[in-house]
Amino acid sequence: MLSSLQAEIYVGLGLTGAVGLAAGGLAYAALWPGSRIFGEALVAPARAGELALTFDDGPNPAWTPRLLDALARYDARATFFMMGSRAQAQPDLVRRIAAAGHLIGNHSWSHPNLARTAGKRIREELVRTSETLEQMTSAPVRYFRPPFGARRPAVFQIARELGLTPVLWNAMTTDWKESAAERIADRLTGKIERLRRRGRAANIVLHDGGHLDASANREPSVTAAGMLLGRFKESSRFVTLDAWG
Repeated sequence: MLSSLQAEIYVGLGLTGAVGLAAGGLAYAALWPGSRIFGEALVAPARAGELALTFDDGPNPAWTPRLLDALARYDARATFFMMGSRAQAQPDLVRRIAAAGHLIGNHSWSHPNLARTAGKRIREELVRTSETLEQMTSAPVRYFRPPFGARRPAVFQIARELGLTPVLWNAMTTDWKESAAERIADRLTGKIERLRRRGRAANIVLHDGGHLDASANREPSVTAAGMLLGRFKESSRFVTLDAWG
């Protein structure tokens, strides 16, 4: 039932406007990484100068090994949110990532929009992915990033029931469709510096894979990651997400 104030707003705006506002509010709640309307998620603490490089949609047989080489050059650790189907196809690469000391997280099996996915399938996507990753690495999977950041209350509820901490982000660009590594790195550098001035750590999203193409060209993203490692190696500390809880 509408409150008197809600009724007045709906009448004042008209039904079309009200529906538009409702749809916009739901989209914000379901997709915006800073929204807590549909539940709490790990983003980044008040630790200026700490950077978490996170990579989604892999592993990618063409580009993930090059990314691992770049991380090794700077003795940096990162977090890899893997699609279960991609991991199943690249077990040796998954094991290499784990052996190098990187953190592996759950990014669903097939990358659906979980805000529009039935609860039974959400659970199947997460369980199958965690089981696959744990069999390969002999280590528990503790972190989960929803594809597209899309969620509704059931998504986080199911994740937590499975022992998974939901993770979003506070620094991302459209690196998956950007052709210039320097533009990716420059935009992320600006975001990192703004977060630092606010006293916040940076939870950075880049993509080493592609949910539509297992061998997507991720040269710009991998090169941009190397640029960030070089730019911040002296002034910041690179961490994996388990450093934050």
